[in-house]
This record gives sequence, structure tokens and C-alpha cells, in this order.
Amino acid sequence: MNLFSDIRATVLDALSAMQVEGALPGGLDMANVTVEPPRDAAHGDMATNAAMVLAKPAGLKPRAIADVLATKLAADDRIDTAEVAGPGFLNLRLAPSCWQDVLRTALGRGADYGRSALGQGRKVNVEYVSANPTGPLHVGHTRGAVFGDALAALLEYAGHDVTREYYINDGGAQVDVLARSVYLRYLEAHGRDVEFADGTYPGDYLIAVGAALRDKVGDAYVDQPEDVWLAEVRSFATAKMMDLIREDLALLGVKMDVFYSEKSLYGTGRIESAIEALRDKGLIYRGTLEPPKGKLPEDWEPREQTLFKSTEHGDDVDRPIMKSDGAWTYFAPDIAYHHDKVTRGFDALIDIFGADHGGYVKRMKAAVSALSDGRVPLDIKLCQLVKLYKNGEPFKMSKRAGTFITLRDVVEQVGADVTRFVMLTRKNDAPLDFDFDRVMEQSKDNPVFYVQYAHARICSAQRKAAEAGIACDDATLQGVDLSSITHEAELTLARKLAEWPRLVEIAARTHEPHRVAFYLYELASELHALYNRGNEETQLRFVQEDNPALSQSKLALVRATAVVISAGLAILGVTPAEEMR
Repeated sequence: MNLFSDIRATVLDALSAMQVEGALPGGLDMANVTVEPPRDAAHGDMATNAAMVLAKPAGLKPRAIADVLATKLAADDRIDTAEVAGPGFLNLRLAPSCWQDVLRTALGRGADYGRSALGQGRKVNVEYVSANPTGPLHVGHTRGAVFGDALAALLEYAGHDVTREYYINDGGAQVDVLARSVYLRYLEAHGRDVEFADGTYPGDYLIAVGAALRDKVGDAYVDQPEDVWLAEVRSFATAKMMDLIREDLALLGVKMDVFYSEKSLYGTGRIESAIEALRDKGLIYRGTLEPPKGKLPEDWEPREQTLFKSTEHGDDVDRPIMKSDGAWTYFAPDIAYHHDKVTRGFDALIDIFGADHGGYVKRMKAAVSALSDGRVPLDIKLCQLVKLYKNGEPFKMSKRAGTFITLRDVVEQVGADVTRFVMLTRKNDAPLDFDFDRVMEQSKDNPVFYVQYAHARICSAQRKAAEAGIACDDATLQGVDLSSITHEAELTLARKLAEWPRLVEIAARTHEPHRVAFYLYELASELHALYNRGNEETQLRFVQEDNPALSQSKLALVRATAVVISAGLAILGVTPAEEMR
């Protein structure tokens, strides 16, 4: 049940009737007609812009349309009043039965209240994290992991068929650096003194890997030239790092469906096949690029290269796919990887990148557009930096990595639930401050606590009712008389619950799971406001021990709230609290 969609359908039916009667001309495009919450709640429960958007194409004044539309809508049993405001906006107030139906639907459908068929089973690939397998995940990866995981869950909730994917960057020079760093730890495990040169990875996390390599091969690689051990150590080290990364992701509650190796693209013809597909479309050529804008590098010189004609698909410049020595550029395997995604039959692709990949967005979108002939959209979401604070000061050092704060550091400090929720309290492309002290406060300023406390308060009320012998299971509450839910604070909470299905569709359509976190905070705020009013107005208290029937109506309202909080937290990957310690 999406009450906003239902009322919009009623508005469209009324407009169609007006066309039949000649009050509106036929053939009008109704796509931009909306029904949404008014900017000012005092104006009503819902507002429609129908008269405003149809006036010009209809050749009529907005109020002329709005007056007739208001009369038709007021005849609907679900609409108490329809009032024209300003130049032609129409504000609607709904009958109490609408809010009662919302509560019954939420109680009846449980976690499925708000679930949408928006996606219609479309196959979506969400690629996120995709960190180089050279060390443990750091706090920047944490934000991308949480954002990607919540987005995947949101899209599933909205009716998409989602594949969660991690692209293992194990084909570049960085894995050779990893192998050399592990080799140093291997020598160290044999009692040798070693020094880590610039560019190697000195973190303590490689000590155990070096020891494991010693246990596997003994002294076979000691004092051996690099060509003897590099390939084997690279493979061994990458596997160990991916084990570590999987452990980190598990700490955060993230489970991937697919781990895709970049290395699997090399020597298999997949890169060549993808480039050939572009060549067949006339998009690969030999040419010379314009010099880069701004100050020229001293070593820059114009030279002929193999280029992808990405400007034909929205990019600013064409992009090199092959170096002058015949080796592929970094872009070539990325093209091949996305070509593989397209051929796997996905209807849409989403990539979650760090903020430092902003320059990669247009070229990747151009590649996917070219490979799919514009059929498969690619949305790239950039996650901005996270700044950590503790005791009012920047929190900089990691125990295990030496140079950065790991995902494990954060989760060990505050737990996975807090980490996940806080990472979604800002839009992905806005910087985020993560204050270890603030996120553990028990106050309204801590959104995690505030939402969890709302759910725990409801659970406490249910326990109190059960102790008083008042039946409060969902099936019972679904059938109780709700006519006593009339106080403005109660109706405000019910109205907020009615927004949930609409919010899900908006968040899924825009790929913005932070909207769910914001909504849950607002919903919790309405629940706490109602609870606090009960301290002064006893008739608002959730449990009226001398009046079981009245208690059940109150509990139906707050239990429906718990249902929505629980569903929203599930999308965010957070466990709802049943009691607060």
C-alpha cells in the first residue's frame, strides 16, 4: 500500500473525468502530476500540483482547473477536504480511515510494508569496495562498503534483482609491490633484518603472511632472485589479503555474491574481445591527443596512440587504451570488465568509487554506453572522505596498518551497527565527520541511539502490556478498533508511517540510501514526541492498564512504527534494539 500513489491515481481519475466532461482538453500529458506531502504540514496531509502543470498545455488558468478538481476529489470518501491555495495548488486532508488503513497494512504486511515492485525484477549489478588486495580495508573503504551494501539492499526491497560484486584489482603493479613486501616479511620470519623501501607496505598485517609463507615453502626462496619467487609470492599474498578483506567485510556484515579477478582478464582474450567490439563500432583509432589543459608537464610530447572515441558517448576527450610500448593502459581491462558485465545480461550497472576516482566517471560511462549501444545505464557514485575524531582531536593512527585507520579499528571501537548507521547519515558525495565520542552518546544528537531507542521504547511498551495481560501480537492489533487514534501527535506519527512506501521508491530511484537513515530519524523523533506528550497527557500513554481496548489501539500505532523502523534498519544493515543498556 502506497497511500500517495493511491491518491495520485484518484487525482488522475478525476482529471480523466474532467476531460470526458469537457472541463479539460484531451491528450494532456499527466506524467508531471504529483501528490506529495505539503511543504507546511499545517496546509493538509497531501498536496497536488495538477492544476499548475496542466494549466499551460490546457490553455486554462490554474485556479479554474483546481476549483473543478477540488469538487471532484472532495466527493471521494477518503478525502475530507480539498482546498485550493495560492495560484492553484490543491491541499488535501484525508479521512481518519486512511490512517487506520495504514496501520492495519503495516501490521499485516510486517517487513513487507513499503516493499515495492518498482524494479520489476530488473537485474542490477552493484560493484562496491573493490579495494586493491594490498592490505586491510581502511575507513574510506568502510564508507563505500556500507553505502554499496545499503544501496543493494534498498534496490532489492524496491523489486530489483541485485548482484553484489567486488572487483579484485590483482592485475596491476601494486600486487608486485605487495609480493616484494611479503618477501621482506618472509625473510624477517627467517631471522633476517630487513628494511622497507619507499613504496613498499610496512604494515604489521604482513608479519603473519610472511610467517605463513615461511611455513609453506621453508627456506626455498631465501636469497633467491626475484624471478624465482615473484609470481608464486604474488599469488600467495593476494589470496591471503583477500582472506583478510573478506574477514573485514564480515565484521561489517557485508557479503558479496561475486568476487571478480582483474587478473582473469589477462591472457584470456577478454580484453582483446572487448576492444574488438568497440573497433567493430568504429570507436577505436590511431590518433594524437590534444595537450592537457593548464601547465604542460616537461616530458609531454604529442605522439600517436591507440584511442577509444569516448567523446561520441559523452566524454570530454578520447581516451588511450594502449601504451606506446604495446601494453594496455589501466582503462583497457576496466573496459573489458564492464563488457563482461554487459554480456552477463544486467539491465543496469552501479559502481561505487572513492572520491579520488572522479576523473574516471565520464570515460567509464562512455565505455558502457558504447558497449551496450546505450541500452545499459551506468551510475557511478563517489564516496567522499571520512574524517575521524576522538576526544575532540583528529584520530590518525592505526595499530595494524601503520599509515591509516582500518575498518577493523572502527568496528572494534563502536560496533558494526553504529558504524553502518553513521556512515549513512550524510549523502555519499558529502564529506562525513565520524566522532567516536558523539556516536556513543545517549542523546538526540546521536541518530543511531535515537532510532534504536525509539524501537526499544516500543518493545518495552509491548512487554509492559503483555505483563498486564493485554494481547499485543500483530494479528490481534491489526483487528482492533482504531477510531480512538485522533490526537494530532498520534496522527502526525501515522502520517509519517504513510510516507514510508513513497520514501523507499524515491530513495531507490535516486540511488540514495541515506534517505532511509534520515527518514528513520524523523520517524523516531515523532515517536519520542508522542511518548513525551504522554508524560503530561495520560490518555496518550501507550499502555492504559485499566483500559485494554484503548491500550491496543495505542499499541497498534506504535507497533506499526516498530515494523517500519525494523524494515528501514534492515535495509541499512543494522539490527534493531529491543532494549537499551
